[in-house]
Amino acid sequence: MIKTRVGIIGLGGIAQLVHLPIVTKMNTVEVVAVAEVNKNRLKTVSEKFQIKNRYLDYNEMIEKNELDAVIIATPTNTHHRISIDCLKNGLNLLVEKPVATSLNETKEICDAAKKYNKIVMVGMNARFRPDAMLLKSLLTTGELGEIFYVRTGWARKQSSTQNWFLKKEVSGGGAILDLGIVLLDMSLWLLDFPALKSVSVQKFHHKVKGVEDSAVGFVRFKNNSVLNFEVSWSFHSDKDSFSLTAFGTEGTAQLNPLKAYKKTDTGNIDYTPTSTSNLKNLYKKSYENELKHFISSIRTKSPVISSCYDAMKRMELIELIYKSAELNKELILE
Repeated sequence: MIKTRVGIIGLGGIAQLVHLPIVTKMNTVEVVAVAEVNKNRLKTVSEKFQIKNRYLDYNEMIEKNELDAVIIATPTNTHHRISIDCLKNGLNLLVEKPVATSLNETKEICDAAKKYNKIVMVGMNARFRPDAMLLKSLLTTGELGEIFYVRTGWARKQSSTQNWFLKKEVSGGGAILDLGIVLLDMSLWLLDFPALKSVSVQKFHHKVKGVEDSAVGFVRFKNNSVLNFEVSWSFHSDKDSFSLTAFGTEGTAQLNPLKAYKKTDTGNIDYTPTSTSNLKNLYKKSYENELKHFISSIRTKSPVISSCYDAMKRMELIELIYKSAELNKELILE
């Protein structure tokens, strides 16, 4: 079997805990090389996963090795430059979220992908949770009618303790980009990416100053559906919480755990699975499904879920959210 040759740029937590443990066990993949600017981390991680080709400079990695694809897992402000360089060298990409720090950078990455006829997939693993895929299938078939309202929230500690994570010029933002982008992507995906009508958001800086640690927002779409979201690293709570509920004209569905009901004249039809996976297994399975999908799309030359163009729509909303919060008013789109 001809294996898909993969390189990984950035050997932080996500690469060590997710990407490398999964892709090194896939029989259709060969991890050819890795690149990391931290010399000690490069040595430790590459030795752990027995990767011989290791580089401090990613450009040297892509020049000296024959690769089919690259996984980019570096700080957000480096994604744009690395993505463009890799695409110019004919490489397919999986870029960890967020794909870039701005809509303009995202557009340039998408344009380059089209120019060089390569795949750019953005790492939105929540779409690949088994329960989320079941929910999407249920909504797509129209069993719950027209989805007119999504209510969602996520409160947990920040995903990284590294210094760059709290610097807006490097990370691009705080809880909105760390947690909110996942909720927003899931909601837009479930709603089939309707056109935006207005955005109203309030953000807070209770625990950190460089970026927001909490935000609450309301989004209206031109098809009259609405989205309400809240995200926080600093809500006072005894446990983390992740929730999403989709309200339809014929029924309601939610995640964590997955439950779904359809209203009828005689009562409710219950679509809730008889058994559900625990959150740890859902998390692991989501990344396994995501990486398998990415590799399969390369091998079969088929479109990816969570494309660069989805990322453009997502980043358009993100920029409007930050603008609304900075101006402290609702933004109504023409």
